[in-house]
Amino acid sequence: MKNIVLSIALQALLLALTCGNANAKDKTKPMSDSAKMQAWMDYMTPGDMHKMLASLDGNWVGDITMWMSPGTAPSKSTGYCTNKMIMDGRYLVSENTGSFGGMNFEGRNTMGYDKAKKVFFCSWIDNMGTGIMNIEGPYNAATKTISMKGKEVDPATGKEFDVREDIRIIDQNNETMVMYSNMGGKEYKNMEIVYKRK
Repeated sequence: MKNIVLSIALQALLLALTCGNANAKDKTKPMSDSAKMQAWMDYMTPGDMHKMLASLDGNWVGDITMWMSPGTAPSKSTGYCTNKMIMDGRYLVSENTGSFGGMNFEGRNTMGYDKAKKVFFCSWIDNMGTGIMNIEGPYNAATKTISMKGKEVDPATGKEFDVREDIRIIDQNNETMVMYSNMGGKEYKNMEIVYKRK
């Protein structure tokens, strides 16, 4: 099995090297094969941003506040989250449970940091829908905040709308997540979760 995985990885690397040489219209100085190999190795090696994600490993309790629409009274609930790094420290998988409107809630998030694009990204699925939400964005070291943007679908219309999510890693035991929606041309805060390590 290990040989098969290594073979696939080498084939992917060779394809990347070949594609890099195939673009004759590119007027930049071509990279040597060894430089391309080094760039690939750097790309696949977890860095400081991955270490930051790894600091979130473990069990968390979330104090959840939700607003269904602008100006409405918020609802409060408690959620539980288990974080685990996978693939040798490259991605953080979060298993989330709780309740919403009297129904059991279950959600899963995969989060990572793309070293080439220099952005964080998240893919979210849950049992309150049948779609997926993908968001991405940069890290602000001064505010310790990851700010990501993307699209979500409105099940009532089938149309996508803009979403924004800010994750602030306060310290090893405290984190906040704030989510904003823009469904009618005006952004509003629809969720805030204050996480504490269990």
